Amino acid sequence: MEPAEADTGLPRGMGAPATRALAAAGYTELSRLADVSEEELKALHGVGPKALRVLREALGERGLGLS
Repeated sequence: MEPAEADTGLPRGMGAPATRALAAAGYTELSRLADVSEEELKALHGVGPKALRVLREALGERGLGLS
């Protein structure tokens, strides 16, 4: 488990800028992102297409999704 996942509960592979942006916005656990819109996440500096793909996949594995 990489530090990003161990420390924040967010999936690894997103990149440090996205991980920091999500944590700064209060999204410190993957489950808190369920039902958050992609538009809201795109508005966070550092969250790009790769981070959104990683988040969609991680949420999908848990039966959750972005709105």
